[in-house]
Amino acid sequence: MTHIIPAIDLQNGEAVRLFKGDYAQKTVYSSHPEALAKKFESYGAGYLHVVDLDGAKDGATTNLETIRKIKRSTNLKIEVGGGIRTLETVELYLDDLQIERVILGTVAIKNPDFVKECLKHYAPPQIVVGVDIKNGRVATEGWLETSDVPYLDFLHALEKIGVTTTVITDISKDGTLTGPNFDLYAEIARETSLNFVVSGGVKDVADVQEAVKRNYDGIIVGKAYYEGKIDLEALYK
Repeated sequence: MTHIIPAIDLQNGEAVRLFKGDYAQKTVYSSHPEALAKKFESYGAGYLHVVDLDGAKDGATTNLETIRKIKRSTNLKIEVGGGIRTLETVELYLDDLQIERVILGTVAIKNPDFVKECLKHYAPPQIVVGVDIKNGRVATEGWLETSDVPYLDFLHALEKIGVTTTVITDISKDGTLTGPNFDLYAEIARETSLNFVVSGGVKDVADVQEAVKRNYDGIIVGKAYYEGKIDLEALYK
């Protein structure tokens, strides 16, 4: 079953969206993200994707209290990413806030041993790796830098250490409403055994239906909802 996952990106406690990951090109959608999460739940969503954009940039839990509010306000299963670079932060989200799963980004490529350490303490589905791809390479630091690691090499390395689930974003598509890079996802499905969530570029219901047809683990709906391109409530019915 493919999970249709609405997204809330947080900056300074507000729900925002960036264009192609550019912090200078943002739109604020809500000053009360917890109310937005409740709305998604009322539509029929079971999952929520939350990114702490400030955390992704500076490695801190900048929007922790906002995320806590979202968790307390709903029964949604939540995945959180952005700035999760220590075991203490992982414990804070998974044990203290009772978040369902954390998404490790930059740290997964810079310190694979940290991912292994997390997998010693938690079940693989709780430790998700976010793989952001730019020109065939893995991007880091909130998309501000690009490594020289080809994405398939990285995905194979993740498989070897026991990672089972990833969120895969094609940065060139993110926030553009031009459709996901389904060729990229087809290659990943063919070349790896990883579960993955499609992220970036979703523009309409047909994109969501394509991910469902291919039986991918999930698809994240962000800007397409906020810009009125996708009626989430109708999708869940």
